[in-house]
Amino acid sequence: MHLIHVYKYCDRNTGRIIAPTIFSRNISGQITPAVGDLPQSLIHPNLVGEIPSSISKLSEHLTFLKLSWTNLSGPVPSFLSQLKNLHFLDLSFNNLSGSIPPPLSELPNLIAHHLNRNKLTGNIRESLGKFAGNTTPDLYLSHNMLTGPVPKSFGDLNFSGEIDLSRNKLEGDPSFLFGKNKTVQVVDLSRNLFQFDISKVEFSENLVYLDLNHNKISELELQFFNVSYNKLCGQIPQGGKLKRFDLYSYFDNICLCGDPLPACK
Repeated sequence: MHLIHVYKYCDRNTGRIIAPTIFSRNISGQITPAVGDLPQSLIHPNLVGEIPSSISKLSEHLTFLKLSWTNLSGPVPSFLSQLKNLHFLDLSFNNLSGSIPPPLSELPNLIAHHLNRNKLTGNIRESLGKFAGNTTPDLYLSHNMLTGPVPKSFGDLNFSGEIDLSRNKLEGDPSFLFGKNKTVQVVDLSRNLFQFDISKVEFSENLVYLDLNHNKISELELQFFNVSYNKLCGQIPQGGKLKRFDLYSYFDNICLCGDPLPACK
């Protein structure tokens, strides 16, 4: 016997289910098309098959859709764009394949967009960077097989939280994602084929996390480097060309540490 826990996210005023959640725990089956006719959510872990179009019937009240950590396959359906009240979409950790459908950018209230950990292929189309809402949603596309450049339309967006494009086969110069006035806080472009000169990039003060590892990023040949007598704090990066400079290049900062300064505690 398997025990199924059903979590119901309800509107306090109407009692309607607004957030069906599907999370994998050793039970298999398919999402029945009747899910679109139910006043309450149907939850089956370890689902197989494609996402049924009947889910679009829930467009009036559905604000949260999480179909993650299952075995769902097939394409990311374009009909999800009909869920105009959707705030959160999570299709991560599945076996979804094919390209990202452009209509997903037509969701006006979306604040988080998770398509990571699937088998998505093809280019990220320019239309995906033209979101209909006033807020640019957090975008998670990592751990897929996406190719080609980052759409230039992403440069016109002001991500307020996070963009994760890591572990794909993306290429080109995505430096237009950065800028002095950008509000994005977390950017992960690691393990791709990106190539640009990082010394020419201007970063915003809002950026708190940046991962560029395993790419083809370069920097100018520095003949002189000195950041002494500032308010820098943290460990001095130990790789690259920064290791060539002596302690006087880093002297008298608030709490800077690591070779050539004393070790961090």
